[in-house]
Amino acid sequence: MIYTVTFNPALDYVVFLDEMKLGDINRSKRESIFYGGKGINVSNVLNTLGRETTALGFVAGFTGKAIEEGVASLGIHADFIHLPEGNSRINVKVKHGDETEINGQGPVITEQAIDSLFAKLDTLVEGDILVLAGSIPNTLPEDIYERILARLENKGILFVVDATKDLLLNVLKYHPFLIKPNNHELGEMFHTVCKTKEDIEHYAKELQNMGARNVLISMAGDGAMLITEEGESFQIGTPKGKVVNSVGAGDSMVAGFIAGYLNNGSYEEALKFGTAAGSATAFSEDLTTYEMFSRMLEQLG
Repeated sequence: MIYTVTFNPALDYVVFLDEMKLGDINRSKRESIFYGGKGINVSNVLNTLGRETTALGFVAGFTGKAIEEGVASLGIHADFIHLPEGNSRINVKVKHGDETEINGQGPVITEQAIDSLFAKLDTLVEGDILVLAGSIPNTLPEDIYERILARLENKGILFVVDATKDLLLNVLKYHPFLIKPNNHELGEMFHTVCKTKEDIEHYAKELQNMGARNVLISMAGDGAMLITEEGESFQIGTPKGKVVNSVGAGDSMVAGFIAGYLNNGSYEEALKFGTAAGSATAFSEDLTTYEMFSRMLEQLG
C-alpha cells in the first residue's frame, strides 16, 4: 500500500481576474476550489494512474470536513486525524497574469494528535511506500520527518521525501528510497548555484553520499535527471505544451515516478512516467487527467 501524509491540508480557492487592483474591489471572472496539500496531490494523481493509496493527515472544523468529503469524492481513501479545535486552512490563489497566493495558518496540531498519527504509521509493513511531502506547519516540531523515519526504520518501508533544505538533509541518514529536489533547491542545500547539468549530477551524487538511494531532480523546461542507487544516470526532456499551472506539478512527478516504478521496477520507466505526469499537470489548470498523462507519455516515446 502507498501512504501519503499531508500535515496541513487546505481548501485551495483559486480566483481568476483580468487584473488586480490593490486597495480596490476586484471582481473575478471565475473561481475554482481544489482539495490541496502535497500529499493529497500525490494520492490524487496516483489514483488517476490506477494506484490505490491511503491519505493520512490532520483536519479540523468545517473546512476539514469539506476536505475530507472532497477527497472521498475523488475516489481517494483517507484516514485523517480530526483535531478538536480550529479549522483547516483556506489558501487563496489569485491568478491575473502573475499568480499571488495567500496561504492560511491552519489549526494547532497537539502532541496527542501526533501520537495518533504515529499509531497509524506503526501499522505499515515491509514493501509499503510512505510519501512525506512539503513543508510543515509551525505548530509541529521541526524534527517531525526525522521522528517518523526513525520510528519506521528497518521495517522495509520505502520512504519518498519531497522537501527542502534541512527537512530533507536531516532524513538522509535514514536512506530514503527517493528524494526530489529541483535544481534550485539542490543548489541551495550546498550554498551554490547549479549552472550546468554536470553541477546538478555532482551535487545529486553528494546527496547519495549522505544517504539518499535515488535522487530525482526536476529542471523545469530542461526536463529532469535521475541518479539511481545502481549508479546509473538518466536524463529526459519535457513534452511540448504551454505551462498554465505551477501548483501540483512536482507532486505529480513524484506520483508518476512511483506508478512507473511499480509497473516493473524500471528506473528509466519511472523517470518517464514522472516527467509525463508532472508536465501534464503543468499544462493543465488542475492536476492531470489520465488522458493528458497518456498524451505526454506518448510524446516522450
